[in-house]
Amino acid sequence: MSNLARKLEQQKQEQHQQMPKHEPIIIKRRATITLGEKFLVILLIGLFVIGAVKIVSSSYTLYQANIDIQKMESKIDEQSKLNSDLHVQVEELSTYERIWEKAKSLGLTLDQNSVKTVQN
Repeated sequence: MSNLARKLEQQKQEQHQQMPKHEPIIIKRRATITLGEKFLVILLIGLFVIGAVKIVSSSYTLYQANIDIQKMESKIDEQSKLNSDLHVQVEELSTYERIWEKAKSLGLTLDQNSVKTVQN
């Protein structure tokens, strides 16, 4: 290749390099939410709210049940104490000496001949 041919090639390359390159124009679209996506988001938010309400509701129900259980346990404790006190009182009142004193005060006497014993 001759110098002339090389010079011409170089000039063509310089012209190509000097020419502004047109970059493709990118049109940026605004992100739009489709109707299906809106429906899914609303459905997800709705499920989240329903779940939160159910959790709060069940926690409140559990709290009320615990309060009722504590009240019932306190009533049971009071009744147990009353029952034990009454049992002690029955044992005190059913002693042989007390019954004998009460019988004497009412005018009853013990006649050994009229007493019958029962054997098991």
